[in-house]
Amino acid sequence: MIFRAVEDADLIRQAARGNVESYNLLVSRWEKRVYNYLLRITGNREDALDLAQDVFLKTYQNLRKLDDPGRFGPWIYRIAHNEAYSMFRKRRPEADGAELAPEGTGTGITVGGSTVFPVELNLAVASALERLSPEQREAVVLKIYQGFKFEEMAEILSCPVSTVKSRLYTALELLKRELAPVGTRGVS
Repeated sequence: MIFRAVEDADLIRQAARGNVESYNLLVSRWEKRVYNYLLRITGNREDALDLAQDVFLKTYQNLRKLDDPGRFGPWIYRIAHNEAYSMFRKRRPEADGAELAPEGTGTGITVGGSTVFPVELNLAVASALERLSPEQREAVVLKIYQGFKFEEMAEILSCPVSTVKSRLYTALELLKRELAPVGTRGVS
């Protein structure tokens, strides 16, 4: 774990009192994670960049409303979730949800120190994620790619923990079935 001279909670308190420099440091710590989350659920780099900007603007405008600085992570992801799904609703008539497909941005599997089938694996994972419902895909992204706990995911998605677990486990079963042939390729 990396030690930070100033923790997020301190930056949040300072930024809520109007310290723009503290907010800029907070953004620099969170922007990559928020962007990657948005990229995985939108599948479009430009949309993810635009949404990330909107997320950080709304975060700044509402920072004083955050009661517990320790809950900043789930809170900012909830804002990101709301912004993304707001965009999906606005576009639904013109694109019918086509922009929900994620891009293949993973790194492959490391076996014995070397990467195996990185391009094929990325394409297979991206394709398998496309076949999940948006709710299942988001559960996978929040848990696997972002590392949230079930309680935090429930907070972000505004649903019970049991619903989050159901979405995740169903999605993982579907991914397991979908990706099983990829994992056995080239093995004798």
